[in-house]
Amino acid sequence: MNKNTLKTSLRMMIVLGALVLIAQGVSAEANVDADGVYDDWGKYMGAGIALGLAAVGAGISQAAIGSAAVGMIAEDGSKFGPALIFTALPESIVILGALPLFL
Repeated sequence: MNKNTLKTSLRMMIVLGALVLIAQGVSAEANVDADGVYDDWGKYMGAGIALGLAAVGAGISQAAIGSAAVGMIAEDGSKFGPALIFTALPESIVILGALPLFL
């Protein structure tokens, strides 16, 4: 993996992480109209955007990390542990994106 791909992946993860945080804020906001009825459209839309963007970000980052991990394991089989950890790290973003679904 070259430096440009790494920089692009990190920038994409930062942007998508910021969007997930914004979507979680939209999800947490309670919308009440003039009659006192709760409007849940924004809540579900915010949760969906958060989960979708988190999944897209994890997929993009895992594409680059997975190919680098396979190459690293092919050259040196003793590096399986670190390769597995680095491959599983982006999945924590999806877990954080799924958090608004349960709140």
